[in-house]
Order: sequence, then structure tokens, then C-alpha cells
Amino acid sequence: MATSGRPPLDGIRIVDFSRVIAGPMCTQMLSDMGAEVIKIENPDGGDDTRKGAGPRVGGEKGESHFFMTYNRGKKSVALDFAKPDGQEVVHRLLASADVMVENFRPGVLKKYGLDYPSLHTKYPKLIYLSISAYGQSGPLSDRPGYDPVLQAESGMMSVNGEANGEGLRHAIAIVDTMTAIHSTAAVNAALYARRDTGKGQHVDLALYDTALACLGNMGSYYLIGGEQPKRAGNGHFASAPNSSFETSNGKIYMAVANQKLFGDTCKALGHPEWLTDPRFDTVANRVANKPELTRLMEEVLKTDTKENWAHKLRHLPAGPIRTMKEALDEPEVKRRGMLKTYKHTRVGEVPLIGSNYHFSDTPVDDTRPPPALGEHTDQVLREIAGYSTAEVAALREKKIIG
Repeated sequence: MATSGRPPLDGIRIVDFSRVIAGPMCTQMLSDMGAEVIKIENPDGGDDTRKGAGPRVGGEKGESHFFMTYNRGKKSVALDFAKPDGQEVVHRLLASADVMVENFRPGVLKKYGLDYPSLHTKYPKLIYLSISAYGQSGPLSDRPGYDPVLQAESGMMSVNGEANGEGLRHAIAIVDTMTAIHSTAAVNAALYARRDTGKGQHVDLALYDTALACLGNMGSYYLIGGEQPKRAGNGHFASAPNSSFETSNGKIYMAVANQKLFGDTCKALGHPEWLTDPRFDTVANRVANKPELTRLMEEVLKTDTKENWAHKLRHLPAGPIRTMKEALDEPEVKRRGMLKTYKHTRVGEVPLIGSNYHFSDTPVDDTRPPPALGEHTDQVLREIAGYSTAEVAALREKKIIG
């Protein structure tokens, strides 16, 4: 079936001042959806993650894997907006922009006249997204905020880890990631609202609030029951079998959450009698006798590989615990179109994970590579901000642009 072809946010222009993860991941998703994202970067090094540790594309002086992860499809403008001439460039860009995204500490942009109250009167249709650690106001608003600290303060860490160990943070920047997703939803909602109201608005998203919202039923467990949820490692404090299990060559994870699934699991493992065994016949009894149930299940599971068990148990919520290599080499990943290779202008080919959005009529465009620092400065200043070639050269001479 033929599609309309245009991504859903085609025609939307975003001026993006954000750095590191939450903001850049948000604007990358909006870019995939078709928005034109103009990323404003410090001419002296750019986004902090360009200098990040770890693997680099193109060798030691190449591009950081960290930056590459969150900046697909954007136009990079190297601009010093701390200077009046730089602020003038920003205003020329905002004149045709739909959205501005920033994640500076509250109050920083006010020094340059780029805070929401200063801009709202001049650009009443502008949607202004602020991402911060603790919100735009209040006694904590001036604090810096990093993902693992927010995991600690929000209670997330208290429910993660082994039962008899300390609370552990999630290795993935889960608070940043969830804030990015909520930010993307908020921008789309604000664009939708503007269609009817004709007005832009300020969207205040805090990592702290997002972390609390992500507590989900764990938060409600405490609020309604009054008790701290117990840590259970790879298991579940109120469900069994719901954990990792040894096979002959590694572990699989099984999440058998109800009576029917347990019956199907017993049959698949060749022991239908477990379903009526008084030690295992109810969820409560399975939880109470978890070590014995685990021992019996692993006696069976150790007779074959995790790959073969994944096939035998494909009708059940069970799957192999994979390494990163095993996970990303899995044929289904390519079949889903989740692995992309990008041609970066400076360092060559870059393998990355692509967009997970699949629209039937307005497909996303996740084909454009992350930019080199300042790669689009001249193009954006001439074509969007309206500067002549001579004016661009003069700005570069004054070190306003890189």
C-alpha cells in the first residue's frame, strides 16, 4: 500500500540547546519523526558527550559512541550565544521555529534573554521545553542532577538488587531515557494543543518527577500498603517461577505470572504433576517453596541449551539471557530494521541502533547520520537565519561561530 511519504512532524522546526542524554534523545526522536532539529553547540568542543570516554568512531580523535547514540539526524551549529551577536543569531532562528528545547540549570538562560518569559512575548507560538533535575522552581531547582543520583533519591535503587544486598542503580540511564520519552510526548501534545489555541507554552519536565512517576506499582505498593517493597534480585518477591534459571550453557529468564502459565510450563518441562503438588499448586505456595521449585526446574533445564529452550518454550514468557553481542547479532534485530549503518561526514561508517517507531502511512526518517561539530553552521545561518556569506565570515572572524 502506498504511503503519504512525509514523516509525521515534517515541517516542524526545533532549536535545540540540550546536551548529554535526556534532551538530545528527545530531539533525536523528534528528528526521526521528521522535525528539522538545529542543535546549538559550544564551538569549543560541542556537546559534552563528544568528549565522552569509551569507544570512538574513527580512532582516538574521532567521534564518541556516546554522542553518536543520541544525535542522529540533527543539524549542528557551532555558536557562542553568550555574546550579543550570538544571541542575535538565536533570535533569527527562533523567528521561524516551532519548538525550543533546553536543559540548562534554571536561571542560566535568563542571563542571555533566552528564558521562556523573555521569549514568550516575542514568539507567542513557540513551545519551550525545559528539562532539569528538580524543576524550574523550588528549593532544589538550583541543584545539578545526574541519572544515578535521581535513581537513588527517588526510591528506584531501593527496590533493585539482591534481597540481602544493597540497592543497586540500573546501568542504563533509565531516568534520562524515560524523561526523553516523556519529553517527546509532551512536545507532540503541545504542538497538538497549539493547533487549537494558536499559542505556544512552557513545558517543565524534571528528572526527579519522571523518576517518581516511573516507580509505578512499586510506589503504590508503599502508598497503599505502607511497607517498603522487598528486593528480589532477578526474581520477584510475590511471584514464582519468575527469575533466571540455569541451562547447559547459560541462563534463561522465565516470568510465569499466573496459574495457566504455570500449568503450561509444567507440561513443557515434562512434569505436569507439579501443577497439583501441594508445594506448588498456588502462587503463595510457589513463592514459599521457591528454592525447591527452582532446583527441580533447573534439573530439567540443564539438560539442554538456552537457545533450544527458547525454541521449546516460545509459547511461554521465557527467553535467553544474552550478552550484548548475542542480542545485537540476533537475526530478528535486523529483520525489524533496528540496526543501521550511517555514513558520517568526518569519520566514515557508524553502526547504530535505529528508531523503534513504525508508522504505516507517515514513516519516520532515521536514515540521517549524527552531525560533525558545526557541520551545518554556514548552511543554517544562510538559509534559515538569513545571513549573507560575508556576514557569516564576519561572525566567524569574531569567533561567534565555529
